[in-house]
Amino acid sequence: MKRMSVLNKIILLCLFALPAKAQKLQEFLPKEATETAVIVCPGGSYCWLSKETEGRGIARWLNENGIAAYVLYYPTAGWAGFAWHTRWLFRGNQYPDQLNMLNDALRKVRAKGYRTVGAMGFSAGGHLVLSSAEYSPQEIAPDFVAPIYPVVTLSASCVHRRSRRGLLGERRWRNKTICDSLSMEKHTDRITCPVFMINCKDDPIVDYHNSELMDSALTANGKPHFYKQFARGGHGFGIDKRKTSKEAIQWGTFFLDWLRRMLAKDEVKN
Repeated sequence: MKRMSVLNKIILLCLFALPAKAQKLQEFLPKEATETAVIVCPGGSYCWLSKETEGRGIARWLNENGIAAYVLYYPTAGWAGFAWHTRWLFRGNQYPDQLNMLNDALRKVRAKGYRTVGAMGFSAGGHLVLSSAEYSPQEIAPDFVAPIYPVVTLSASCVHRRSRRGLLGERRWRNKTICDSLSMEKHTDRITCPVFMINCKDDPIVDYHNSELMDSALTANGKPHFYKQFARGGHGFGIDKRKTSKEAIQWGTFFLDWLRRMLAKDEVKN
C-alpha cells in the first residue's frame, strides 16, 4: 500500500475535526399537562455540550416539578476543531449558528401552545439564553431566562476566553466590535423578560465577576431579576447535589419558587 501523502493526512485530520451536524431538540414531558415549558441549553464553552448534567438531568428535574423541558443540542466548535484551529480553513460552527438554532427551537416550542416558554442555560449556555433575551425577535423571545453560572462578557477582563473563541472562531474572537456586541452586560436595555441568575464565588472556570457585571447592568436599567451568589459550589454541577455544595444546590428551590411567584403574578409577557 502506498504511503499516504502529508497533504492527504492533513485533509483527513481537517475532515475529522469538522463538527457533527446531529444537533436536535429533545422533548421531555411531565406526567401531567402543563402550560409552562423551558428550553434547556447545556454548557460546554461553545466547544462541546454537557448533555447529561446540564441537559437531560435538568430536563428530568423540571419534569418532576411539572414543567415541560426541551433540551437543545446547539452547534458547537467541537473539541477537535477547537484544539486544531481548523476554523481558519473551514467555517465550522460559530456565531450566529447557536442563536439561530435557539430561535428555531423557540418557534417550535411556542407552536405547541404553551402559555409560558422560558430558556435556561448553563455556563456558555447561559450566555446563549441571555443573547436570546437581548436579540431574539420579540414574537418568539423567551418569557423568562435563567442563566446559571453564566458566561456574560466577551470584552471585559474577566472574559472566559475559551467560550469566546468557541463562539466566534479563530478569525473573529479578537474583533472588538463583535465582542462588545455580544457582551451581555452592555445591552441589558434590550431585555424585556425577567431574569433568574445564580453563580458561585469560588467558580474555577467562569470568573464570578461575569454574573456581578450582569447583575449591576440589570439593576442600573431597572430590569426585573433575581440574583443569588453562593460562596462555595464551583461550576458545572447542574442540579446534581454530588457535584456542588449544600448551599449552591439550593438554587433549584430558589428557581422554582421564583417561577411560581412570577407565574402567579402573571409577570411574564403573554
